[in-house]
This record gives sequence, C-alpha cells and structure tokens, in this order.
Amino acid sequence: MTGTPAGARDRPLTLAGPAGDGGAQLRAATTAVYLAFVSSGFAFATWAARIPNVKAQLQLSPRQLGLLLLALPIGSIVSLLAAGPVVTSISPRRAVAAAGLTSAAGLCLAGIGAQGDFSVTATGLALLGLSTGVWDVAMNVEAAAVEQRSGRSMMSRFHASLSAGTVLGAGVAAACAALHVPVVAHLAVVAVLVAVAVPVSTRRYLATGTEPSTPRSARDAVRAWTEPRTLALGIFVLSMAFSEGTGNDWLASAMIEGHHTSVAAGALSFAMFVAAMTLGRWFGPPLVNRYGPRLVTRASAVLAMSGLAVTIFGPHQAVALLGVITWGLGTAMGFPLGISAAADDPGRAAVRVSVVSSIGYTAFLAGPPLLGFLANHVGILRSLSITLGVVTVGLLFTASFAANGSQRPSGGVRRRAKDQDARRAPHAGPSRFG
Repeated sequence: MTGTPAGARDRPLTLAGPAGDGGAQLRAATTAVYLAFVSSGFAFATWAARIPNVKAQLQLSPRQLGLLLLALPIGSIVSLLAAGPVVTSISPRRAVAAAGLTSAAGLCLAGIGAQGDFSVTATGLALLGLSTGVWDVAMNVEAAAVEQRSGRSMMSRFHASLSAGTVLGAGVAAACAALHVPVVAHLAVVAVLVAVAVPVSTRRYLATGTEPSTPRSARDAVRAWTEPRTLALGIFVLSMAFSEGTGNDWLASAMIEGHHTSVAAGALSFAMFVAAMTLGRWFGPPLVNRYGPRLVTRASAVLAMSGLAVTIFGPHQAVALLGVITWGLGTAMGFPLGISAAADDPGRAAVRVSVVSSIGYTAFLAGPPLLGFLANHVGILRSLSITLGVVTVGLLFTASFAANGSQRPSGGVRRRAKDQDARRAPHAGPSRFG
C-alpha cells in the first residue's frame, strides 16, 4: 500500500503477522478459534432444535417448558459475570477446554433427563449455560489475540462462523428428528465430539498464558465495571445485540401482522435478515482494515437505523424486505467490533470482554418481554420502533472506538509480542489444522 487509508489511525490492529513457522502457528491458531466458534453454535443448536421433542417426552405445559428453559440463560449470566477473572487466571486455552468439557456434560445430562426427569434436564441446561459464558469470553479473547497477531480485522468472521455452526447444528438436529433418532443418543454423540475436538484444538492457541504483569484479583474485575470506555462499549454492544435479538425473535411475526405477508413470506424475511447479517460479518473485515472501526461502526448503526425505519414504515412488502436486508447488514458488524475493541489490551482483555458481554447479553433477556409489552398496545411492527431508538442511542457511543490511545496496544505489549514470536518461531512445527 502506498498511503495510509482514511481512518487507519483508528485501528487497534497494529501487529504485523509473523512469517515462516510463525505464520504456520498463526494459521493453526486461527483454525482452532474458528472451530471453537463453530462448536459453540453447533452445541447450542443441537439442544435448541430438539426442544419440541423434549417437551413431548416430558409432557410439559408451556409454563413448565418456560421454567425449564430459564436454566440455560441463568447459568449463562452467572458465568459471564465470573468469566473475566476465570479466563485471566487460567488462560483462554484452558478456559475454552474446560468449557467444552462442561458443555458436553450438560448436553449429556439434558439428554438423559429428557427420558423422564425434569430436574436432571434442568441441571444439564444449567451446566450448558455455565459453560457458555466462560466459553464465549475465552474464545473472544483468543480471537482478539489472533486478530492482533495477524494485523487485520477478523473478529466478525469468527462470529459469522458461530452462525454457520448454529445453522449446521440445526440442520443435523432436523435430520435426526426426521429419522426419529432418540434425543439422548443425538445429544450424547454431539457431546462426545465437542468433548474431544474442542480441548484438542486449544493446544494450537496463541494466548497460552497471561502476561506476567496481568492483575488477577477480583478487584481488577470490579474495576473494569467503572471504566468509562468499557461501559460505553458495553452500551454500544447492547444496542447491536438488541437489534439482532429483536430481529431474530419478532421479525417474522411483525411482517405477517404488520405488512400482511403470508406465513412463508414472514419466515423468508427472517431468513433474509440472518443471511444479510452472516454475509455482512464475513465480508465486512476489509472495510474495517481500510476505514477503521470507528467509521464502520457509525456507518453500521446508521445503516441499521435506516433499515429499521424502512421495515417499520415501508409502504409495500417489497420495500419492507429491502429494509430487512439493510437492517441485517447494519447489525452485522456491531457486536464483533465491540468485542474486538474491548479486547485490544491483552493484559485486560478477559475482564473487559466479560463486562462488555454481560452488558450486551442483557439485551437478549430484556428485549423479548419489552417488545411484547409494547406490542400489546401498538402492534408488533410498530413496537420495533423501540429497537430503532435503542440503536440510535448506540450510535452516540461509537466515539468509544476513537483513537484515544486505549485501543492501540502499548509499546510494551508490542515488544512482548515480538519477543514471544522470537521465542516461539524456532519451536513452531507444521500446523495440524492449516
């Protein structure tokens, strides 16, 4: 390149990718992180797609099913709050490996309980939720380490692979249900695959330990909740998560009720939203590399707001569908870029990602009941206006992506990274995953 692209000074990605054996190590670590994201989505979808079978086998009422399903998000929130200190103390590699094993145990218990024991199933889901929070933070911290080592934006592609894993898991589960494969057998097989593949793949991680100067006390985690930039990133991520969550939960119903589409067209609109998000996450990194995260997040928020407005107020179904696509594209990059920004300082990455994730994931808990309450008064389609307002608020916090010195790894961090590369390069062997 012959010049510095506009916005390049905003980028937190300052480390050049290593050459030779170091490049092989980076490729192996990148593949391992992709596997962590795919496996996380696959494991969740394996359970989620078999919920109707579990409901029938346990003969649950809607109220009982709702109580059962609460076990997973409760476990997730608890583990998210504790994930920062845990990942900092034991390293992302060990945290992902432990979370994979815990997730496998949770899937097994959920499958065993589905044969007739409500409490065993609930215990399994709680374990699955507990593993999810730590797994999410740890793999994002490792993904940030890979991203910084490579010197280019990659985080959104990792998140796109999670979506791909979810789709793959749902497809396999649908096939198992169609072939009448017992829930316990299906979940047990997936649990074994996760328990083997995820811990083995973590051996290729770059961040095998924390920096010697990294604080490991609980006070360090509490302090992260008082950092203005970390909280601002959390609010921005919450706005994008709210946009994504309401699209997933309410879009199809909103199109059917508000734009009078058929049920099939409503389902198609949801598919278009998810497809737009996935494509945006996969093809968005070159824009971040060229223009920087601040400009991309601002443009993303404006795009999401425009798409929402067209979806809600569009005069025709075809116009509304264009709004849906625009909404999905605008929502795509926000969450992963917020996580990437939170992890820009390796010494503080785990606790900051934990805080930002905890704030962001509250959107998935608060969004459905909030929109449901408003929908009772103004209808589902018009209730999406609250999402438009939340994304507008998120736009105000995109200044947290500005070049204020905290996004760029310090000289000491860069020197330590170079020293680590120098130490590792002579020992790096050929990649098993490259």
